[in-house]
Amino acid sequence: MSTVAEDVATRVPGLTPPAELNAALLTGGFDRPYAYGLAMALISKSVCLDVIGSDEVDSPEMHTSPKLRFLNLWPAQRKKATRAARMSRVLTHYARLIRYAAGAKPRVFHILWNSKVQFFDRTLLMLYYKLVGKKIALTVHNVNQGRRDSNDSLLNRVTLRIQYRLADHMFVHTRKMKNELVEDFGVCEKSVTVIRHPINNAFPDTDLTPAAAKLRLGIKGDEKAILFFGRIKPYKGLEHLLAAFQKLVISDVNYRLIIAGEVQKGNEKYLAEIQQVVRRELDRGQIILKIQFIPDEEMEVYLKAADVLVLPYNKIFQSGVLFLGYSFGLPVIATDVGSFREEIVEGETGFLCRPGDPSELARTIATYFASYLYRNLGTRRQQLKDYADVHHSWDAVAELTRNVYAELLGRHPA
Repeated sequence: MSTVAEDVATRVPGLTPPAELNAALLTGGFDRPYAYGLAMALISKSVCLDVIGSDEVDSPEMHTSPKLRFLNLWPAQRKKATRAARMSRVLTHYARLIRYAAGAKPRVFHILWNSKVQFFDRTLLMLYYKLVGKKIALTVHNVNQGRRDSNDSLLNRVTLRIQYRLADHMFVHTRKMKNELVEDFGVCEKSVTVIRHPINNAFPDTDLTPAAAKLRLGIKGDEKAILFFGRIKPYKGLEHLLAAFQKLVISDVNYRLIIAGEVQKGNEKYLAEIQQVVRRELDRGQIILKIQFIPDEEMEVYLKAADVLVLPYNKIFQSGVLFLGYSFGLPVIATDVGSFREEIVEGETGFLCRPGDPSELARTIATYFASYLYRNLGTRRQQLKDYADVHHSWDAVAELTRNVYAELLGRHPA
C-alpha cells in the first residue's frame, strides 16, 4: 500500500475536524455493488451520506443504516416504454438532480458514475455543481472508455478532458490509470489518488458448497469447470476463449465452459456470432450458456461451481469481475492487458497469458489445471478470500476517501 500512500495529496494543516463529514454519493443509477460497498464503509468512518440512486441501486440497508439518506431521483423504469417515455424519464431525472444540487447540504459531491447523457454530465452539469459551490470528487473507473470500445472521438476526448479538469480530486484503481490521466489529459498528479479496487461484498454468499453448486448446474465432480462471467461485449475477447476451449476438449472431454451474463444492447450481432461458434459444444453439453441478467442470489452458484474464472480481454483498464472472483475464492486466468498484472500473483491467485492468442490461452488453462493451485483448490479458496480481504478491503478505501473529503473541505484528515 506504499504507492497508495504516495498518491494521497499533501495534507492541509489546520483545525481538528468535526466528528462527522457530509457528502453526496452520485451513483449514476447503477453499479449497486460498488455503491453499496463504499456507502457502508464510509458511514462506518463517520461520514454522513446522501446516496443518489435508483431502483437498481436500492437495497434494504440503504434505508436502515444510520447517517445514510437514500434518494431515488430516477422515475420507475417501465417495460417496453416508448422512446418518448424513456426520454421523459431521463429529463425528469436531470431536473430532480439539478434541484437537489441547488439546496443540498453536502458540499462534497462524489461522482461514482455519470448518469446518462455523458457529454452533458461531463460539461454543463459539472459546471453547475461548481457554480452552486460543490467540491467534486470523481471515481474514474475507465480513463477513456471510448478508446477501450474502439469508438473514440475528438468530442469524447474533449469532454473527458473538461470533466477531469473540473473535478477537484479523482480516484483511480491502478497507477497505470493515474499515469494515463496525467500524460493523456494533463491532470495534476496531486489531484489523483490510487485506491486498489475493493472486493465485492454486495452479493449473497451462503453455505452452498462448490460440490453442490456443480451439481445444481449439472457438472460432474471430476469435470474441469471454466467460467466466463459478466456482460458480454466484443472487447472482452470471448471468441478467443471459445477457440481455446475447442482446442482443450480435443484432448480432454472433461472440460466444461460456463458462459453467464447478459448482452448489452448493441452487441446482438456479436452474440449471434458467438452462438454460431458454440453450437456443436452446446449440443454435446460441454458448454453451459446462460445469456441473461444473473440475479444477485444466483451469482454464487456460478462462482462456486467454477474451478477457474477466465478473463480473455482484448482491452481493459481494470475489471470488477476479477475481484468478484477473488471474493468467492476463485482463481483467475487473465490476459496481460490493462492492470491485470498488478492484481494477479502468478501461481498463487491465478495466471496471465498473451491477449488475442487462443493457443496460449489453452496452454495456460491446461497449466492451471495441472498446478498446485487447482489441486489444492479446496483449501486455497479460503486463502484467496483472505488475500482479497487484506489487499482489497473497503475499510482502506473508505479511509482514503474520507481523508480526501476532509482535504477538499479544508480540514485536517482524522
